[in-house]
Amino acid sequence: MRRKSQPAKPFDVAVLNPQPLDASIRNGKIVAASRAVIGRIGLGAAVKAGAPKPDISTVDRFKAALLATKGVAYPGEGASGRYFASLVERMGIGEQMKPKMRPMAAEDTVEVVARGEADMVVVVASRIVGVPGVEFIGLIPAEVQANIGFTTGISSATREPDAARALVRFLTAPAAEPVLRKAGIEPFVE
Repeated sequence: MRRKSQPAKPFDVAVLNPQPLDASIRNGKIVAASRAVIGRIGLGAAVKAGAPKPDISTVDRFKAALLATKGVAYPGEGASGRYFASLVERMGIGEQMKPKMRPMAAEDTVEVVARGEADMVVVVASRIVGVPGVEFIGLIPAEVQANIGFTTGISSATREPDAARALVRFLTAPAAEPVLRKAGIEPFVE
């Protein structure tokens, strides 16, 4: 997690949720005309590789799986983390889950499960893909799902504008669909 006192690192292309990307456009960090929608993704859950996979196919089974854990990792910041924390409250298990909730830095959310420091992780499903030591259980039930949007834009300070435009074109082109779907992202279709 980048601390506010640290300087931002240079970048060419950003992939963010719509609200932070739009704020970056207002702050002059992203070129407004380069904003494009990539797609959306739901929240998924994973456990340590080799651990039993709980049934999360219904809201009641998802609640039971959460209550049965010793610890659930989730992003401490960002849209998916805020949504999951509020969902636990809305499902009526907030007090029981309070000692089990493990808000984590974005770059360590799934990895703590691989290390055995939490039993389960709930995060945008694409974040789970490719992390060694974890097994994807599935998406959380549709009745309580939140689809998180992904947008992209080019840095106003890019040193590689042609390459940045090419990446944005690829991320939003039909040819990217199989790659996006493999990562759990539902591509945006006009």
